[in-house]
Amino acid sequence: MSFFSFGQSAEIDVVLSDAETRKKVEHKTEDGKKDKYFLFYDGETVSGKVNVTLKNPGKRLEHQGIKIEFVGQIELYYDRGNHHEFVSLVKDLARPGEITQSQTFDFEFTHVEKPYESYTGQNVKLRYFLRATVIRRLNDIAKEMDIVVHTLSTYPELNSSIKMEVGIEDCLHIEFEYNKSKYHLKDVIVGKIYFLLVRIKIKHMEIDIIKRETTGTGPSVYHENDTIAKYEIMDGAPVRGESIPIRLFLAGYDLTPTMRDINKKFSVRYYLNLVLIDEEERRYFKQQEITLWRKGDVVRKSMSHQAAIASQRFEGSAASESALEQAANEESG
Repeated sequence: MSFFSFGQSAEIDVVLSDAETRKKVEHKTEDGKKDKYFLFYDGETVSGKVNVTLKNPGKRLEHQGIKIEFVGQIELYYDRGNHHEFVSLVKDLARPGEITQSQTFDFEFTHVEKPYESYTGQNVKLRYFLRATVIRRLNDIAKEMDIVVHTLSTYPELNSSIKMEVGIEDCLHIEFEYNKSKYHLKDVIVGKIYFLLVRIKIKHMEIDIIKRETTGTGPSVYHENDTIAKYEIMDGAPVRGESIPIRLFLAGYDLTPTMRDINKKFSVRYYLNLVLIDEEERRYFKQQEITLWRKGDVVRKSMSHQAAIASQRFEGSAASESALEQAANEESG
């Protein structure tokens, strides 16, 4: 944005030095739409140019200094006036004086710490941006440029499976098992459900992925639950001794990594919710938290091959050989 003032005014433009080669990613805006932004990671240098273009060539522009800032901030929607900055870097580009012609200024923020992932939620927004400012007596001329930051993780091989039981005395007893408790955002959830005792008439069963966003502290804590995915496991009545396989691909859903107590302002957690509905429309459910993490870009194998590998580890060799054959057929087909 540029502000018109008496006499001379100017437009500011911020251009990244690697704009032609740097990857862009989609990121949700506050109104729910998706825009593309330049992608950065923690520790990467942010550099480029600030172009100050005079609107009236030949007239001079007086200023109190020109600067550029790199800012990381959290905004809670119920507390809009307060921006909580966790990164704030400033570079002075020009001392107070005057400009008589359009000028370009170079800037570089070296190995910038970007500790958190960019996030736009129901009640909170975490954003990173560059802001170039021509400081003036009456009104500054400023331009902001948002970027997106992804945090990459590596989890140890120790990734225990989840085993749980759900029971209603003398009516229902089921066990469910998921192959692990930590999943990357393109992972496959592989699991099984065992019916040990069934004396109520179940007509429908599904797994939901629920995102829970928690903002604020103390008395002013807000929880927002959002059902990201519904996966129907079964339509019809199960019988005792039956086991039902689960295979849920995460890549198709709008997920973020798990975020715990970010700058003491908010958290984002994910849960697998197992829901059973009986013929009288009563609902039985059991929730289990899972951890989601973002993996660096690697050469991706096909999703069917990924699923087959996951099931091989989980279901044992006999079931997996046929799954691998099926995946191979799907790939060649």
